Amino acid sequence: MSRESLQTKTARLKKIIIALDRAYPEAHCELNHADPLQLLIATILSAQCTDKRVNIVTTELFKKYRSAADYANASLAELEQAIKSTGFFRNKAKNIQACCRKLVKRHAGKVPRTMEELTQLDGVGRKTANVVLGNAFGINVGVVVDTHIARLSQRLRLTSQKLPEKIEPELMALVPQKQWTLFSHWLIWHGRRRCAARKPDCEGCEIKKLCPSAGKVK
Repeated sequence: MSRESLQTKTARLKKIIIALDRAYPEAHCELNHADPLQLLIATILSAQCTDKRVNIVTTELFKKYRSAADYANASLAELEQAIKSTGFFRNKAKNIQACCRKLVKRHAGKVPRTMEELTQLDGVGRKTANVVLGNAFGINVGVVVDTHIARLSQRLRLTSQKLPEKIEPELMALVPQKQWTLFSHWLIWHGRRRCAARKPDCEGCEIKKLCPSAGKVK
């Protein structure tokens, strides 16, 4: 079977983007937040946890901790208890507190707007930084690659890579930069609503005619 040319793949992707935009015109980050700090904290908590659970936890968390200084000066035991149901709570609480102490010390308590500065914070990798930059500041530095995006980009044959750090540059080369953040939302929404890991709804899929894997995933 011959490999799809870059030109053909790019043309197919344009059609995929049009279809996903039509299917999910309201696509957005589903982590509830009112400011960059809240989004940063919520994204750290979302590691190996559902957005729904994170939103339940942050409803009370954000009432108690309103600034980076609040987290920096918090009782670690109390912070652990507050986020316990998100899983891996001890490591997350440790990272959140260390992250916020650096925010206070280096950035006057404000969330920085560059990939380099964000990834120097505890608990913040490239994926988290992309979420914050794209959704809190409207800055498209990269493409978020979570489990949904990795799965769908492989099923759509946009990449053959398995690792997020290798998937991201391939998607960046295909997707127009101004759409990097939105593209992530579209794939996440489609992954949650249609293209599940097991038994995807290929029959009802809005992009089945553009997907090489349609009807082939059990």
